[in-house]
Amino acid sequence: MKLRVLAGLVYTCVLGAATLPAPALDPPDAGHQAVAVFSGGCFWGVDAVFKHVGGVQKVVSGYAGGKQATAQYETVSTGRTGHAESVQVTFDPTRISYGKLLQVFFGVAHDPTQLNRQGPDEGTQYRSAIFYANDEQKRVAETYIRQLDEAHSFKHKIVTQVTPLTGFYAAEGYHQNYLALHMDEPYIMYNDLPKLDHLKKEFPELYQKR
Repeated sequence: MKLRVLAGLVYTCVLGAATLPAPALDPPDAGHQAVAVFSGGCFWGVDAVFKHVGGVQKVVSGYAGGKQATAQYETVSTGRTGHAESVQVTFDPTRISYGKLLQVFFGVAHDPTQLNRQGPDEGTQYRSAIFYANDEQKRVAETYIRQLDEAHSFKHKIVTQVTPLTGFYAAEGYHQNYLALHMDEPYIMYNDLPKLDHLKKEFPELYQKR
């Protein structure tokens, strides 16, 4: 079980002064709707970041990496299910590319160099992961990670897993749109609201108020 209020702990996801480079490999998608699944610590903040990205149509908090039978919050919180807290992002590829979503994921939504934790939350359920839906997403994600590592975009090596999506299971209703409904909670104020400020600063052309 994670502790949501940690006195005196301030964790933000500001990763440095420089904006991350755009993916060198980012082929266009001919469709009008596509889905991406990302894990980057507690899903509350990651969900909120992508909800404020233009071209994103829907974001759902949930679980990926384990079996449907264990996709419940209390069980996932044990860290023994294989699940990671994740978000399912439905987007319009004619407005925003998968590669651009990756740029936001790595540059704003979380710190991809933290192994099996994110800020105050620890455990494999908080790991950094990209669950790819097809070979194209896999290729783009792996190429971008290599690009960022070779450019030394972070002080430490990226530990993000790139793994096939075998299933996504929506989290309980009280986890959905959590940030917007609990903006005065200390955990949200310290850990997640700074991410929205960072998104607005680094990607003003993408940021949309909701």
